[in-house]
Amino acid sequence: MPGVMPGDVGAGVDARCRCRSVSIVALGTEREAAAGSAGQPGLVRSYLRGSGLVAELGSPAPSRLRARILGGVPLEVHECPRWDIFDSDWYTSRSLIGGADIIVIKYSVNDKTLFQEIKDSYVPMIKKALNHCSIPVIISAIGARKNLPCTCPLCTSDRGSCVTTSEGLQLAKEFGATYLELHTLNDFYIQKYFGGVLEYFMIQSLNQKSSEKMKKRKKTQKCHRVQPPQLEQPEKLPILKGEASHYDSDMHNLLFCCQCADVAFYSEDFSKVMEAHKVILCSVSQVFMLLFNVKSPADVHDSSIVRTAQSLFAVDTGARLLVPCGATEPSPPARVIVKDSVFCSCLLDILHFIYSGACQWERLEEDIKKKLKDSEKTEHVLEKVKCILKTPGKLNNLRDGSSHQIKQLYNTSLRLFFNTPVLADVIFTIQGATVPAHRAVLVARCEVMAAMFNASILQAMSLLICAEMYQVMRLQHICELYIITQLQSMPSRELATTSLSIVSLLKKAKFHNSDCLSTWLLHFIATNYLIFSQKPEFQDLSVEERNFVEMHRWPSNMYLKQLAEYRNYIHSQKCHCAVM
Repeated sequence: MPGVMPGDVGAGVDARCRCRSVSIVALGTEREAAAGSAGQPGLVRSYLRGSGLVAELGSPAPSRLRARILGGVPLEVHECPRWDIFDSDWYTSRSLIGGADIIVIKYSVNDKTLFQEIKDSYVPMIKKALNHCSIPVIISAIGARKNLPCTCPLCTSDRGSCVTTSEGLQLAKEFGATYLELHTLNDFYIQKYFGGVLEYFMIQSLNQKSSEKMKKRKKTQKCHRVQPPQLEQPEKLPILKGEASHYDSDMHNLLFCCQCADVAFYSEDFSKVMEAHKVILCSVSQVFMLLFNVKSPADVHDSSIVRTAQSLFAVDTGARLLVPCGATEPSPPARVIVKDSVFCSCLLDILHFIYSGACQWERLEEDIKKKLKDSEKTEHVLEKVKCILKTPGKLNNLRDGSSHQIKQLYNTSLRLFFNTPVLADVIFTIQGATVPAHRAVLVARCEVMAAMFNASILQAMSLLICAEMYQVMRLQHICELYIITQLQSMPSRELATTSLSIVSLLKKAKFHNSDCLSTWLLHFIATNYLIFSQKPEFQDLSVEERNFVEMHRWPSNMYLKQLAEYRNYIHSQKCHCAVM
């Protein structure tokens, strides 16, 4: 740090730093090997003399110097002019370097032999002793060079006579050190040049020690005092994973379970082929809208669509095609005759394509090719499908249509039938307002609706409980009739193997004041006494209920007794005849 004055840097020392000490290790000598100025003080001693030397302790190698600098900061210098201390006492030299705050390496610029020895032998030892510690190192090249080497690249005779500046800088670079050249040991070079740099590093060392002491003190105080509560970071919110759409699989299941089907396709020989749903077919094709009277020929401004409907299908006029919204019982499925036998043979694959949203054209092509194994018939069927899916007013000239191109041919959307009475077979009444809907869509997309429209005995009992809770007496009576009708239709073999607990139904009916159903269930158990008496649930009947069942059981005890006597009689007669 050239130009830094000792007084200037001393003014910047904090009062907390004055109680700390600084340790310097000075290695090497500024004298040449054959120098005759042995009485002249060295670099560090000259600096301390100007700052006020206090005491010299210890033997000559290494010698210990103590002084006070920077307004009273204790300074201790370990001066080792001879490098052989690293050879004779490695432990001591390593301890010295490890405990130093600043290291000063000195050499004469006119003693290249010693410089080379320092570079090759002792610098690696110093690095090893430092063990990657960040201790400031000052490399001081002292003296005026004699016999300056020629800079001509062809002259090599006098290059080894002294240490060049570039060699000193290279050594400092290897150390990460500060490089100083002091041509003479006068007051300027010692106090202002060398002293300014040394005092800069001493202040840095004192500040670092003060900072470490403060951190240690705060840590100690922190351990002994009551700490304020630490607010932890809130837990990360759970990640909501999006669920993939089940639309395709729901529609596929609707097609194959045939629940709420209102269309039945037949071949020309009147054999049933497949059942389907009007609302799904009409959402895809104008042909089906014509077929089921959703639209009239006048509404479809495309004669090819009318011709396709008339040439490909025929509707059995004996069956009602439309289901009134207020009907209590659904109409039987509309009977549609498929006039084209080849098309009819591929109807299942075609319907699967339609129910998938008409977006799997390549799969439809592949399936029809495998089934027909005839290119002409395959092309014929695919053209018919394109005609069915055609949008009015658009040309159907795609012979090799991809899924994307096929989807451009028509408007496929169930939204056309949302909140409209067209083809609706369900009406929801909500606060006086009516909302028409379609059973097929509700059943496909909602498991609760599917259960409601395909009600089992247990579901009917659940509905009965709700009806009793809200005092909807007519609904309660309808549920009772449904349960009774379903149980009456069950054959004896099914009653014997079913997991349905009739006794459990009886207890629920009694608890929810369904007197009609509970009385009927008691008679039902009594009538099927031979079946229910063998089931574990029979033991759950109360004494009163069991007495009722025993009294009304079928067959009665009297009949069974008479039957046993008759069998004994017949058996005795057979035995008598055998003897005779």
